[in-house]
Amino acid sequence: MKEEKEVVERKFNFAKLLVILLILYIIGYNAYRIVMSPINNIYIENNKYLSDQEIIDIAGIRNYPSFILSFKYKIKNKLLKNEFIKSAKIKKKIGNTIIINVEENIPLFIYNNNVILSGGKQVKNNEYKLPLLTGILDSDMLIKLSEKYQDINDEIRLMISEIKYDPNNIDKERFLITMNDGNYVYITLYKITSINEYLKILSKVENQKGILYLDSGNYFEKIN
Repeated sequence: MKEEKEVVERKFNFAKLLVILLILYIIGYNAYRIVMSPINNIYIENNKYLSDQEIIDIAGIRNYPSFILSFKYKIKNKLLKNEFIKSAKIKKKIGNTIIINVEENIPLFIYNNNVILSGGKQVKNNEYKLPLLTGILDSDMLIKLSEKYQDINDEIRLMISEIKYDPNNIDKERFLITMNDGNYVYITLYKITSINEYLKILSKVENQKGILYLDSGNYFEKIN
């Protein structure tokens, strides 16, 4: 006589399935909340020419998007596409805080209705009050001037109203600078830092009006 096998019927446990689905939902929901948690604070450092809001807009984080999904390399790449931004460092800190430290290209002067920035970059003229560069310069000379011009102290740069490219047979890097106090300064690029002594030199000639030759000879010629 053959033994009959006992068949065990397993009932589907619907309650257990609901518990598992509920746990998965809670885990997924919390993970989503963490990932989509927005930026709480944005700090901008070292900017002078671009406002905090302009930098935030350029970075694409105006609406305080997800902190986790705001990747540092993406923010940096967006910033570096702007002509005014030379370099950028992005830091993320606890509390969903982002710190953006920028190094800007400095607006130097206006040439052909464009603002020339440090490094020779050009942007459309805006409301910056800058010296006017006149004369015909090729691109190499313009870049060289913009690089050397940064060596002039801020105090002296604020006193310059016009820069004229004025080469002669001896010096192809010679410029005539008009100061806003009515004086003129001849300068050559390799000696451009000598204009940083302008106020000191002027005091020695009792603040007379004239032409200061710093390209050669370093002497002052009084204008009658």
